[in-house]
Amino acid sequence: MTATDDLALLTTPALADACMRLGVEVRSAPVGVQQLLPGTKAAGPVLPVRHAGSVDVFFEAYEQSRGGEVLVIDNEGRTDEGCIGDLTVIEAREAGLKGVVVWGCHRDTDELLALGLPVFSYGRFPLGPREARRRPDDALTSAIFGSFTVTAEDAVLADADGALFVPLNRLEELVETGRTISERERAQANQAQHGVSLRGQMRFADYLSRRARDPSYTFRQHLREVGSEIEE
Repeated sequence: MTATDDLALLTTPALADACMRLGVEVRSAPVGVQQLLPGTKAAGPVLPVRHAGSVDVFFEAYEQSRGGEVLVIDNEGRTDEGCIGDLTVIEAREAGLKGVVVWGCHRDTDELLALGLPVFSYGRFPLGPREARRRPDDALTSAIFGSFTVTAEDAVLADADGALFVPLNRLEELVETGRTISERERAQANQAQHGVSLRGQMRFADYLSRRARDPSYTFRQHLREVGSEIEE
């Protein structure tokens, strides 16, 4: 399996923690992005596109696709139109894409649910674009998503907690770090469910005792010392 395949095995919280651990900028989709089909994830290299009121830009992006990407649509966060629907997503699925993430809204919800391709957007709106707008020169090479720009040099992971964008050239180490964090937390959760409290695993009483002697001693320092880092 490749790093992009392994990306789908992570959660966005684990990937965010990996970014923090490795000093990689955390580029998270603005709050509110919704997982249309529960239990699905969209993970893979970014296929960026800027919508300008016409479906042809999506079809051009599909023509450039090598398969396995996630279509990331910049519709300026608009909530006054559904910029994708069932026909767009059918074409995405047939082009071999792994999902669609929209900075904007979708329509044709029932049809999209039946298709099964992971779709993430900021809501549902029945009206499509009213008119074509001026298309940016970089409509097929970059997409603005919230406060940042993503390109084909990025990967995306979207799940029930949101969507994160990370550089492809750091993906392997991010995935490995994220996997390590996930495995540690699952082990801690398993012990907690079998009667060994998280406070006990982290020797929290020892931390309180030392902090009483040294007010500058932080919980994160303590976690590093006992090998239970969960916050960095």
